[in-house]
Amino acid sequence: MNKIREDAELREIIRKFALLNAIKHDGKAQTGPVVGKVLAEKPELRARAKELTAIVKEVVDEINSFPLSEQMRIVEEKWPETLVKERVEEEKRLPPLPNADKYEKIVTRFSPNPDCVLHLGSARAIVLCHEYARMYNGKFILRFEDTDPKLKRPVLEFYDRIREDLEWLGCKPDEEYIQSDRVPIYYEYAEKLLGDGNAYVCTCQPQAFREKVLAQKPCPCRNLPSEEHLERWNMMLEGKYKEGEAVVRIKTDLAHPNPAVRDWPALRVIDIEKYPHPRVGTKYRVWPLYNFACGLDDHLMDVTHIIRGKEHLTNMVRQEYMYKHLGWQYPEAIHYGRLKIKGAHLSKSKIVQGIRERLYKGWDDPRLATFAALRRRGITPEAIKKLIIDVGPKTSDVVLSWENLYAYNRKMLDPNVNRYFFVPNPIQLLVKNIPRTFTVGLRLHPEYPERGFKEYTIKPSEPNGEALFWISRMDLKVLSSGKIVRLMELFNIKIERVEAYCVEASFASESYEEAKRAEAPLIHWVPMGMDMPCQVVMPDATVAEGIAEQACKDLKPNDIVQFERFGFVRIDKVNAKITAYYAHK
Repeated sequence: MNKIREDAELREIIRKFALLNAIKHDGKAQTGPVVGKVLAEKPELRARAKELTAIVKEVVDEINSFPLSEQMRIVEEKWPETLVKERVEEEKRLPPLPNADKYEKIVTRFSPNPDCVLHLGSARAIVLCHEYARMYNGKFILRFEDTDPKLKRPVLEFYDRIREDLEWLGCKPDEEYIQSDRVPIYYEYAEKLLGDGNAYVCTCQPQAFREKVLAQKPCPCRNLPSEEHLERWNMMLEGKYKEGEAVVRIKTDLAHPNPAVRDWPALRVIDIEKYPHPRVGTKYRVWPLYNFACGLDDHLMDVTHIIRGKEHLTNMVRQEYMYKHLGWQYPEAIHYGRLKIKGAHLSKSKIVQGIRERLYKGWDDPRLATFAALRRRGITPEAIKKLIIDVGPKTSDVVLSWENLYAYNRKMLDPNVNRYFFVPNPIQLLVKNIPRTFTVGLRLHPEYPERGFKEYTIKPSEPNGEALFWISRMDLKVLSSGKIVRLMELFNIKIERVEAYCVEASFASESYEEAKRAEAPLIHWVPMGMDMPCQVVMPDATVAEGIAEQACKDLKPNDIVQFERFGFVRIDKVNAKITAYYAHK
């Protein structure tokens, strides 16, 4: 075996990659990436990666002792063609907020209804509001909008689940409010608007009111004196009106082109015996509707920029009438287009129904696009945030696929997670005539040998030099009698017999170069006896059963790893059997 330490050509290749890496990192080369570049050019050295890493470290230390100017001079002299500047894609940033300089402090808010867990559809509002607040050193508010105990009934567990999801996403709020704690504030403003003649209590039948408003005419209640409306208001509070018998309306322009804007409803009576609130029980029978509570709170909490979907454009017009009545200035409003993820279940009602009907096993069922499910599968919060920032607050509708998210996640995981062998749907491989004992170091990451190796010793049994391995049934399609195949990082074999549940082969050679010349497919393997059972839960909730290499027993729950030739997975449980959840290729 030649001594690579004395290989002058190899040392020159290492010098070139070390210098280029140093220039890229302000004069300080990094060993791992240099080793990766060398192995990409000289794959035959993979079996000797430890030895190579030691040499690379020596060269890197030498290069790092040079000033940057000297490093540049050497490259310009020896390899000028490598200095052609690579186009570096500038990291996308959010566009500036409109009129940000008008405000002493930028304040944004995310306002979920705690009637379900958060999902990918919520990510745009969360990330944009949080990132803009951070960009301007401002404040990010979490406001639970839980004032509908009937149709959008809040559920106690979801308050904490939403808090957990925001923390996981890296979007922890600076302040938190719960609207069901603020009902007396809403009452105060309702009385002011009624007293000032800018609101009224309507007792018309819904159909009769609808006919009047479509005809652009006032209903009989509208022009009654304020005293009458305040008396009706007290009757609402005292329970003298039943559900559906009275509603507080904000006065707008009855000739407004959009009928939905005309005299919109602000507060209504709820049957509290039938629909008690999960937090405050039967304390309040009159509850504010969305536009009233949300509109008031945005002003009272000093929100400067409302960032939400364009389906809220009509709500803005409604709220602007109330702001005018109260003498307030409406905040800046950014209304982005719809974001659709093809193949993702983003309907809260369908998610809740699926859980209720036991179609899904829980909020983290891998078929869902909830943050809980994405977290369990190994999708990183950084990938979600990067995706949303790159899409930005544009007004046009955007259609994405799961693959868009996976591409961002892959970029986050690839340099950071270690590699392991997992053989799904395993079958037996018998290799005969192995000439000696082989000790192989399977690197944890191809570009960072310094992370270490998993060492396996393949000791052939007497008298035929035999060893048993697990390989995947999916590789049967590349196996045929007489075919040369390379067991990754180990040696080359010649296939002799292929059956449904077992394959027989004989040792062919050791060299990776010979495998390349023979155009041999590379397949992964696990030595029989150095294995452990493993199951991977797939995105469609099916389970891939298989065998993982013995080194996987040292993995911990929440570790994310790459199963070579299979995909990225998050480890869920490690005991007698490993359970993992599949992220993506």
